[in-house]
Amino acid sequence: MTKSYLYKVARLPFKIVYEYEPDDEKQKNGEHLTPSLEPFRIESADDSLCFTLTVNDYFRPEYKGEEIGQYDCGGNNHGVYLLKDGGYQIVISDYSGRKCCLLQTDRNFTKGVVRLNGDKFMRSFGLNNSLMMMFAFSNAQNGTLLMHSSVIRKDGFGYLFLGVSGTGKSTHTQHWLDWIEGCDLMNDDNPVVRFVDGKAMVFGSPWSGKTPCYRNVEAPIGGFVQLKQAPFNKIRPMEVIETFASLLPSCSVMKWDKRVYTGICDTIGNIMETTTTYFLENLPDRAAVELSYSTLTGNTIQK
Repeated sequence: MTKSYLYKVARLPFKIVYEYEPDDEKQKNGEHLTPSLEPFRIESADDSLCFTLTVNDYFRPEYKGEEIGQYDCGGNNHGVYLLKDGGYQIVISDYSGRKCCLLQTDRNFTKGVVRLNGDKFMRSFGLNNSLMMMFAFSNAQNGTLLMHSSVIRKDGFGYLFLGVSGTGKSTHTQHWLDWIEGCDLMNDDNPVVRFVDGKAMVFGSPWSGKTPCYRNVEAPIGGFVQLKQAPFNKIRPMEVIETFASLLPSCSVMKWDKRVYTGICDTIGNIMETTTTYFLENLPDRAAVELSYSTLTGNTIQK
């Protein structure tokens, strides 16, 4: 028995297939594990699917691949194993180190199967992380990035704030919401950035970290801001090399996969040609928001 669901994120459709044994009445797996995907649900797909992920708790791989490294996903390390045909096995663990699932995929991340494990939280965590990797890496060569960022939309443009965890991205964007009229939060952790028809665009996604912001929205990018905590507020445009060094670590990337890595680097290069990245040393105060807002938009906050 199978159940299938279609979704479209950042204009890119994909499918999840749940496989059950006839006597499996519990059905621990299903769309209840991915409620954040509901705003992105579609009934049919006009475009070709970027990937299909099958969920099957009875999946048993024929053999274990060769371990090639650890994939760091927001502080969680997932073991990555290379298969003989160039595909991958990825063992996904949660923040406590519990093994949530085994993902096996072809070399292009277009077809994958996942075996989930544990309680509802572990299954949801494993499935969502599998979907993030399938989405990011299947689309790596078509101008698409899954970025670690908090995104504010103002007057039709999206502004992305970058930085390692604890830098204050969410605090800074919350202050935009508090003090700048007409703003809205597009995503607070993993928006999708795409280079579409010569234009850098940002999209909401089903993955938003600790903030439940799962919005099917989009906007042209107005700029990037790399944040750093400091005892003062100062902003400047970043040079080309430091911009690349800022954007690349913010992307979901597998450096040992040449196809994925090259595609992501090429997309970053295209985005750099059409957008500006700023470096903001800041305090968590209104003055920092006024500085970033005026620099990005050329406007001032109305008192």
